[in-house]
Amino acid sequence: MSPNKPIQSWFYSKKILLTMVALLLAVSVLSACGKKKEGEDAEASPAASSAASPAASAAATGNATDVIATYKDGGKITRGEFDAFINVNKMFSPQLAQFMSDPAFQQDMLKQMVTFRVVSAQADDKIKADADKQVADQMKSIQDYFGKMEGGMDKQLKDNNVELKDIESLMKMSFYTLGTMEAKVTDQQVQDSYNEQAAQHTFDIATVSHILISLKDAATQKDLRTKDEALARAKEVKDKLDKGGDFAALAKEYSDDPGSKDNGGTYKDADVNQWVPQFKEAAITLPLNKISDPVESDFGYHIMKVESRSTKPLDDTLKTQIKSQLAEKTLSDYAEKEIPGMIESNNLPQPTPAPAASPAADASPAASETPAAK
Repeated sequence: MSPNKPIQSWFYSKKILLTMVALLLAVSVLSACGKKKEGEDAEASPAASSAASPAASAAATGNATDVIATYKDGGKITRGEFDAFINVNKMFSPQLAQFMSDPAFQQDMLKQMVTFRVVSAQADDKIKADADKQVADQMKSIQDYFGKMEGGMDKQLKDNNVELKDIESLMKMSFYTLGTMEAKVTDQQVQDSYNEQAAQHTFDIATVSHILISLKDAATQKDLRTKDEALARAKEVKDKLDKGGDFAALAKEYSDDPGSKDNGGTYKDADVNQWVPQFKEAAITLPLNKISDPVESDFGYHIMKVESRSTKPLDDTLKTQIKSQLAEKTLSDYAEKEIPGMIESNNLPQPTPAPAASPAADASPAASETPAAK
């Protein structure tokens, strides 16, 4: 078991632009080839069909030509356009089906749709040309991926009540939008963000060798040894290393990390942020080229040797990454602060206001005053 953090399932959050997640990261989703993430159930995979769920139907009923919202400068959104927008998102992220009838979700999606409409309209010819090439490549990947599923692409489109042109149109709008925002990011903003993130160890890399004495078997998760037994074994390993033992040989003999035991227990120039907090903290603080005392983590005990550490340079790849981060943040802020004032009419259901606190609730003792808090 490596010191990497467990993979977390992706959950709905109205704080992020869902379409950006569903579409701009489509290649990453498709390259997973349908493999489920750890902790993620079958319904959350792209291959899962949400057609059987009552919530998977359109967010609300009405004629496709009905205008459900208008926004500044004569912009309007029809029922058919809105349904296509959220259904394409659902096709890539089937877990969204459970939110389709939620008025708060519908309002969030409307705000995002207006955001994309307004910002993408500002894209210049170069942004559009670059985006069109990326969209063409992704459309091929999408059709290949869904085409290998049962029933092929046609069934997936039918189950999600979308057409191929809906996916392509929304992807173009997404890429035009992000491209427009990225064009506004300056080199100085990228440099400042890099400096800030570097100070927080965001770009730290390290070469670390370790020998893991685990509490559980990596494959079966069955108990291997108690915590005391693991610590005693880790101390035994350290003692052998202190007496001149070969790290690579001892890693092969003792380590319970299948990802590194056969190559000297070493992770070379690895991103420290992929590791669990205890291992990461040791990797960025231990003296270089010294054998550590046992370091406890969620996986057991590690005997570590940090061979080098540095910060990723601000190269072209990292500049592109940071520019996208800044563009997405600006876009999110724009959607939250500016777009609501641009929407002139909105016929979608409104969320029910939260009930006001009752006088009795206000009069209740604070948590620190209750007996349980003492």
